[in-house]
Amino acid sequence: MMFRLALAAMFGLVAMGAAAEIQPKDRRSGFEFMSPQTQAMQSDETSNPGMLWVADGERLWSQPQGVGGKSCESCHADASKSMCGVAARYPVFDETTRRPIDLIGRIKQCREQRQSATSLDYQSDELLALAAYVGYQSHGMPVAPSTDPRLQPFRENGRAWFARRLGQLQLSCASCHDDRWGARLGGAVIPQGHATGYPLYRLEWQTLGSLQRRLRGCLVGVRAEPFDFGAPEYVDIELFLMERARGLKMETPAVRP
Repeated sequence: MMFRLALAAMFGLVAMGAAAEIQPKDRRSGFEFMSPQTQAMQSDETSNPGMLWVADGERLWSQPQGVGGKSCESCHADASKSMCGVAARYPVFDETTRRPIDLIGRIKQCREQRQSATSLDYQSDELLALAAYVGYQSHGMPVAPSTDPRLQPFRENGRAWFARRLGQLQLSCASCHDDRWGARLGGAVIPQGHATGYPLYRLEWQTLGSLQRRLRGCLVGVRAEPFDFGAPEYVDIELFLMERARGLKMETPAVRP
């Protein structure tokens, strides 16, 4: 209830003008909006709880799966070399589905089609650990979205979803993260919403979570019906968000409040 009152007081329930996208020179990582204590937790790998999932992902990387007994390492060898920079350019165009696929979706696809192993749930610790381990290989590298022209209509669809007013509160992602970044909501600073650290450890969750989990939470927060995990709308939104974050550094696994 307090969250709803805060939103209503800050934004009102009447339609506002279209948000202006953040200019490249003004783009800031969510890291810059955190407290010094949370920044220190993320920066120190011995204190960053997300590194527990990275370590587990390293173990899973070399663990045989499925009827063929293949591991990720069987095809991709040393992840520090083969996966370096990969997360920084996802989502990419998938030739099989003829649409974008995100990193978690690719890991699921490889596991099911290449390893003939059982499917992993989107929020399972195993899938998040593998995604965190692969993402960690791009830590500190600049976001460099794919320039494949086939992605453009999906990226524009993600942009449209980002700007679309939804739910009973009639708020969009842009209402907060473009128009009101740096302001406070419920005692917390509103960041710009760049997806540079996923999967990340959220103190509110007390666990690691995916971007799709965060987007679902935002949809519930504005009293809208969330999409199911794996919905194409989430991937399109991520595709736009990564273009929006072009040049910012990858932070996986990030820590957020």
